This record gives sequence, C-alpha cells and structure tokens, in this order.
Amino acid sequence: MASVKIILRSKSNKDGTHALAIQITKDRKKSLIHLGQHVKKSDWDALAQQVKSTCPNHKRLNNLLLTKKAEASNRVLEAEAQQSVSSARAMRNTIKPRNGVSFFPQAQSYLDTLEKAGKYNRYSADKPRIKRFREFLNNEDIAFSDITVTMLNRFKAYLKGTRQITDRTVVNHLVVIRSVFSHAIKDKVADPKYYPFGEGKIQIKFPDSLKVGWNAAEIKKLEEFELPDGSLERGALDRWLFSFYFAGMRAADVLLADRYYFNNQRFLYSMGKNNKADSFKVHEKAQRIIDKYSLQENRHGLLFPDLASMRDLKDKFNVQKRIKTRVGHIDHYLKKVAEKVGVDKKLTMHIARHSFGNISGDKIPVQLLQKLYRHTSITTTIAYQQNFIHRDTDDALDAVLNF
Repeated sequence: MASVKIILRSKSNKDGTHALAIQITKDRKKSLIHLGQHVKKSDWDALAQQVKSTCPNHKRLNNLLLTKKAEASNRVLEAEAQQSVSSARAMRNTIKPRNGVSFFPQAQSYLDTLEKAGKYNRYSADKPRIKRFREFLNNEDIAFSDITVTMLNRFKAYLKGTRQITDRTVVNHLVVIRSVFSHAIKDKVADPKYYPFGEGKIQIKFPDSLKVGWNAAEIKKLEEFELPDGSLERGALDRWLFSFYFAGMRAADVLLADRYYFNNQRFLYSMGKNNKADSFKVHEKAQRIIDKYSLQENRHGLLFPDLASMRDLKDKFNVQKRIKTRVGHIDHYLKKVAEKVGVDKKLTMHIARHSFGNISGDKIPVQLLQKLYRHTSITTTIAYQQNFIHRDTDDALDAVLNF
C-alpha cells in the first residue's frame, strides 16, 4: 500500500529556504510532487508535517498543505482500488491533475532531472532563467493552461525592456519554458493542447551570431610568443593551442583528455557532447604539448591537471561544475595573453574552434569538416562554416566595384 506525507527537501535554496513536496512511497520506492512552496528549516515541524507559527502566513500554508495532502491521499486510494498503477512514480503521475497543473513545481522537477543526469552547465544556465520567469509573474505560480502565446510575448518584451538582454538570451529563456512544458507533457501532468510553441504559435529561432576567429598569422604569433613554463598564462595558452590542433576541441574535452588514448601518434577522441568518437593524427605541434604535460603526475591519468582535485570523475554534475570554473580561469589568462601578443581580438577556449573554422574556410570538404567538428548533422557543419567562407561574396563585390 502506498503512503503519502508532506516533507521538506534537504537541499536548501540560496535564500536558505527549502522546498515543500508531497512524498509518495510504494514498495519502498519514493517519488515527489513539488508544491511550489518554500520555508526555512527552522519553521518546519517534520513530525506534524506542517509549518510552525514562526513562519509568516503559517495558517494559509498549513491549510494549503492539508488540502494537497488530502487530495493526494484520495487519489492514491482511488488508484489502488482500481489497481491501475504499480510503482511510486506511476502513482505520482496518476494523482497529479492534468489540467491547470502549475509550472514552477514542474520546473523544479525539470532541474532535479538535469542535476541527477549530471548536466551542470544546463542546470546552472536554466535555473536563473526560470527565476526570471517567476520575477515576471511577480513571484506567483502559473498554470500551464495560462502560459499562452500572448503571455509569452509579454515576457519577451519584459526581458528586452526591463532586463535589457540580447535577442539570443531571450530565445534561451523561451527554450527553458518549452523544455519544462515538454517535461510536464512527457510525465503526463500537462495537457498537450495548451502547448504554446510550434507553427502558428511561439517559434524558437536563434538569431545569427557573428563568429570571429584568429587567422593563421595571428595564431603563429601565439605559437612563437615566449611565456615561462609553469606560469598561468603559459598553461592557458597550451590548453588553447591543444584545442586548436585538434580542430577546436571543446574545452571540457580538453580538460578530460586521457593520456591512455594517446598512442602511436594518434589520439582516440570521443566528444562529450554527443559521444561521437574517432581517431585523430597527433601533429608534432600537439605532441610537444603532450610530452610536456605527460611528465607531470595526475591522479586520474588525464593530460592536464585541472581536475586532479576531484575525488571521483564519475560524479558528472560536480565534474562539469569544476570544468566551468577552470575554463573561466583559463579564459581570464588567455585575455592577458592576447593583450601581450598585441592582437585586438577576443581569445577564449571556444575561440579555438572559431579559429580552426576561420583558417579552414572552404579549403576542406564539408564532409571532412563534419567529421573533424564531430557534428551529428552535416547541415550543422554547413551553417557553422558559412561564418568563415567569404570568397563568393568577396568576388561578387569585386565584380561590381572594380570599374
């Protein structure tokens, strides 16, 4: 038989409060329904499953909790009488109302899913976007049925006017709302008929962004620029060049490069983003960096020591968190390197990818570039490379202006 109780989540928010949730237990398996309410741990009576009188609005909150618990308990009894469910998760999905269910408890469930999957980058980016949506709603919850095209257009105007952010960042906020909506539909707690995205509704389209890479002459300056071994700037530049020598390898993959996969002048490289694997030739320029760092001790057998302090590389969430911090430090010192070299261009780990694309231009067949970039779709490669192919437009301008 399933049991229902109100619990306070152990993980705290930045403001020191904890989320309240309905916990359903069946066959020793537990599943949660977030209630969209948060209180301080000191204001919670776990035994009575209610907030204490020290909590503001405690009467209103306790009435809400009693109502939600009673509703859940009744639905559990109905489901068990019909013998229609077999697990705590299935029970949770059964007792959640499908129409009018609110957004923010589902948003928390979506964030929890990202955290469990170890997707720190998406988690850390999406959490503040959900917070901004709540701010737009004056910190009130909202039913999925009330998230309409008109309301989302007002949210877009709010972001651009009040928050003064770019078009691309506006789109990123809409993507999160769409993800939470899809997550709720998949869990069968939101009705697809209320979905406000797609043809004739809100369409997600990322605006074109200008990608500027370094050219061959500028990169040669980087290669020839002398920096003392062991300095933070030397280390940052070595990681950047290593990325560039392997077709603009993503920063996370650079820091996770395993010495074991360097063998016979080849590097077996599996991109973390989509797990596409292949073997790369190790150019002599890359080999010099490999030889230098292979002499250093590293507890995890990685080429670079950035993750040496991590106890367990299987903890994907905290590994991604550490990588993001390290890349921020590396980019800080790359900026200093660019200033010393005297090139007035942005220099970050991601710019290594743009630089490879800039130099390759239309010299390499797009099918090979797809393989080098590890793109799943060739259309992605074509769209990306268009940022760096200018010969046709240059020739067209010359044909008109050379008179």
